[in-house]
Amino acid sequence: MFTINQIRDTHSKVKSGADFPKYIQDMKKLGVIAYEHFVSDGHTLYYGSNGFTIQAAAKYETLHVEGEINYDQFKKDLQAHQQGKTTYPNFCSDCAKSGIEKWVIDIPAMTCTYYGKAGTEIVVETIPTI
Repeated sequence: MFTINQIRDTHSKVKSGADFPKYIQDMKKLGVIAYEHFVSDGHTLYYGSNGFTIQAAAKYETLHVEGEINYDQFKKDLQAHQQGKTTYPNFCSDCAKSGIEKWVIDIPAMTCTYYGKAGTEIVVETIPTI
């Protein structure tokens, strides 16, 4: 199975949201089938086959995630990030301000789903293939 160090190495190649499709392909090669990324502090749960789970520690100081969803602002921030206009820390901060609690990557389905605090599905996107 994969390790946190392998995931860190893979993640170190990502400079912006524009690198995301390649990152997902690299994660798939490691054996990651899904992961949940929590905006509040950047910790992530990674899932592999046969129930394998590993957790990466928090990446930054705690952000306050708003309780109300600002859908329009989130869509603008997401688009800017996907175009490579923002960094990962900026995107996480933007997500918190817009009420996004986490995102879930489903590699077999090639989707990224963003959720609000109440577990409400906000946006589901198809991850582009490279």
